Amino acid sequence: MVIIRLIMKKGMITAALTYLIWGTFPIYFKALQIVPATQIISHRIAWSFIFVTLILLVTRQFKAWRSLLTWRILLIYAAAAILLATNWLVYVWSVNAGYVLEASLGYFINPLVTILLGVIFLREKLRPLQWVPVGIAATGVLYLTVTLGSLPWIALSLALSFGSYGLVKKMAPLDSLFGLTLETAILFLPALGYLLFCETQGSGLFGHAGGWVNGLLAFTGVVSAIPLLLFAVAVRSVPLSTIGLLQYITPSIQFLLGILVFGESFTPNLLVGFALVWVALIFFTVESLLAQRKGIAPFPAESISEPD
Repeated sequence: MVIIRLIMKKGMITAALTYLIWGTFPIYFKALQIVPATQIISHRIAWSFIFVTLILLVTRQFKAWRSLLTWRILLIYAAAAILLATNWLVYVWSVNAGYVLEASLGYFINPLVTILLGVIFLREKLRPLQWVPVGIAATGVLYLTVTLGSLPWIALSLALSFGSYGLVKKMAPLDSLFGLTLETAILFLPALGYLLFCETQGSGLFGHAGGWVNGLLAFTGVVSAIPLLLFAVAVRSVPLSTIGLLQYITPSIQFLLGILVFGESFTPNLLVGFALVWVALIFFTVESLLAQRKGIAPFPAESISEPD
């Protein structure tokens, strides 16, 4: 019993650390604001692939990884890779364009969007009360659309791309390290080709923007892979309900950064829209915890996300 408690405690610390790291990503990418988002993402893909491949080589798992590759697995992870790259691109662009608040909204609504995708594509069934927070969140999005004059497309793009990514990963057989290696391997040549093209056109900034920027670009692989690997460790030893609660650390930090650090405007209309989403999340969390006490699974596995 003592050993189990220690494992769970370490797992909770690891999970919390993971979400804290993801939450501070806007600070990291803001430091790269002079670099176009497309170049940042290309570097993130390329350096991530190099980093995780080195891990496989050092741990002598490269042959095991390669032996698992089949056409079916390649197709599944090609879809996952496209969705992940889309999510990364929208996120980095939104942060550097001054939309950290809307990006945080995307990760607030992501669990509810992911559950809805499970209902649509996996024919999962929600308890009657679980439809209430989905409806409240939808009302929040509709309110923002009407008051702002357009869809909150950044938030929806992030939630839908990562929700779909989770949906594809549900069918994917590889673990976190093997999966990330394959996803970045699929994207590596296009990313490298784009960076070389930028270099030939004189618009490439790597090697031309100072040592600080060069270092941050090269380190994007590490900061992308480490939280994912930590998350994979944590999720094995922490109850799913706890992970479900901890995941709100990330958008909460991003929300505070948007207001307090980056000085983004938090208008009354945004307050109402966010408030409706927060009410939905509180309702969803309380209902899920009460269901857990009755022995019902509180958080569908698909609602637990690996952001950014």
